[in-house]
Amino acid sequence: MIKKDEVIHKEDLDIDQQWPWWPLLPLYPYGRRRTLVKELIPNQIWSFEQLQGLYYVAVPVRLTVVKVSGGLMLFNPLPPTNELRRALLTLEKKHGPVLTIVLPTASGLEHKIAMPSLARCFPKADLWICPGQWSFPIGLPLQWLGIPSNRTSVLINDGFPHEESCEWVSLGPINIGLGRFQEVSCFHKDSRSLLVTDALVGIKVDPPQLFDIDPTPLLFHARESGDQPLEDSPELRRKGWARLILFSLFLRPEKLKIPDLSKVVNNAFKPGLRNSRAHFGIYPFEWQKGWQESANALMGVKKPLLLFAPVLERLVFPRAQEALIKWLDEISSLKGINCLISAHYSDLVEFNQRKALDLKRKIMSRSWPNQSGNWSFLEGVDKALLKNGVVPKEPLEGFRD
Repeated sequence: MIKKDEVIHKEDLDIDQQWPWWPLLPLYPYGRRRTLVKELIPNQIWSFEQLQGLYYVAVPVRLTVVKVSGGLMLFNPLPPTNELRRALLTLEKKHGPVLTIVLPTASGLEHKIAMPSLARCFPKADLWICPGQWSFPIGLPLQWLGIPSNRTSVLINDGFPHEESCEWVSLGPINIGLGRFQEVSCFHKDSRSLLVTDALVGIKVDPPQLFDIDPTPLLFHARESGDQPLEDSPELRRKGWARLILFSLFLRPEKLKIPDLSKVVNNAFKPGLRNSRAHFGIYPFEWQKGWQESANALMGVKKPLLLFAPVLERLVFPRAQEALIKWLDEISSLKGINCLISAHYSDLVEFNQRKALDLKRKIMSRSWPNQSGNWSFLEGVDKALLKNGVVPKEPLEGFRD
């Protein structure tokens, strides 16, 4: 029997995980954002993770908390639920106040949406943003986006925060038609960690710990058809994670087919599946032989495999190879670098000067861009954007902020 105080505790927890502004970017898990807090490097770096996705294609998105002189720096904002704020308060009591909040990307909506709320939670913190912030479909000033201009500085244009603790390296700006792609990486000297947003990720075969809170997305996609129940096992969790990787990296991977609507409907609404958790048995996916091999090529077994995010590699970087190579050159010159912390997927990835130079050599030695296999759908997207004049054929030089 569940005791009364246990029910109250669960209700309080649900309230503490609520994010009321989710309609601005209506992605799973919508209004409830559970937060997993991990200390990555003792007394220096912490990871605050939440899930984000569409139709259960969910991956971790990360706020990185960094110890700097006198307090803390928040890098890559996330929705500040009460649960997240309490965890930050615990760190503040030990390591000092939140001094700085950094939005290091010009186009990362999942971080941009959270910036105003996080800024209001820490009214004394200095705010730093990547140059070239833009909004769609209408370009709005920062104040209208909820970012207070009286304590906001622009990275590069106004300098950089905490230069005694950090070195800053910009990838871009790169013209993507609607606005710009640019992200500013931070090298934290004491921990020897490179903090990035989207450009580089590390992926491992084992699902991230965040899914232990609720493995539903993994179990949903581990099935072959909508009439199968959501069963749980370590093997099914890894299977579901492998498929989420293919979905999230390539949007529509080569080995994924969309079945006929009649087949989807016939498999739906079976007994035991008539609930929102199972999406009522609606499962419009059909995986073909060879999908596991495709996924295996993207994941490390004993440690995360390092790679460029394919959406960026196919849709952005082909028009900006020089900018990408320049960025790799600059981060390969950072003395003592030994790990990477991205805003997505694995939290701590082995990374050093040699690995940065290896990535540069791969870019310069292979054909560019990828067009076949898993890349076919992204290739079609790119061609459609070019045909309709949404993105330019060549990078635009001479941005002005």
